[in-house]
Amino acid sequence: MATPKAKYRIKRDLKDIMRNPPDVIFGVPDEGNFMKYHAIVMGPDETPYEKGFFYFIVTFPDDYPLRPPGVQFMTTGGGTVRFNPNLYCCGKVCLSILGTWPGPSWSPAQTFTSVLLSIQSLLNSFPYHNEPGHEKVCKMRLIESVLGMVRNDSGLSMPITMEQYIQKEFVTNYDYYEALATQKSALSNNILEDPLFPSLTQEVFKYDDLLNDLQDLKMQFNI
Repeated sequence: MATPKAKYRIKRDLKDIMRNPPDVIFGVPDEGNFMKYHAIVMGPDETPYEKGFFYFIVTFPDDYPLRPPGVQFMTTGGGTVRFNPNLYCCGKVCLSILGTWPGPSWSPAQTFTSVLLSIQSLLNSFPYHNEPGHEKVCKMRLIESVLGMVRNDSGLSMPITMEQYIQKEFVTNYDYYEALATQKSALSNNILEDPLFPSLTQEVFKYDDLLNDLQDLKMQFNI
């Protein structure tokens, strides 16, 4: 059971983030659990994650802020897709302030907003800029994440307001997604070679199929 101090800090942190939401981050408290929060972190512009929908569930411990919240990554294609060395297919988020990665540890002075901003910083992570060939793999996965989240292919239990947010942003950014898929369509049927995750190299690029799926959604949303 949450301590009075934990309840106070959670309320304060949530009020702060609702009053001053970080750029390209959208979140809502869980309707049935005061200690849980749902967040969409959109991939920042000019990164391989640009305009992707990355869904996280944050759970506060009973003694928050003495301990950090727990975070589960949900945009994994049902446990089949890994976008980042620190974001696992199983949903684990490796981040030092969460106690799941080496480095600076959690401090009670940190807030829920700082947690989400630290997660967002992973989406600029250096392997996707410096590892040869990996950016094109991430771009492929990006389109998959967009389609999978808009259609909710994995059957995730998202709040309705979050689903509406994803659909709205999809419509707003549709031209970007279609241009990306069209630009990459020449790579269709090439072998997918991922320098960070060799186990994924048996797949092939399917940009033509992704482009068709995007255009189907375009008709569905009357874009």
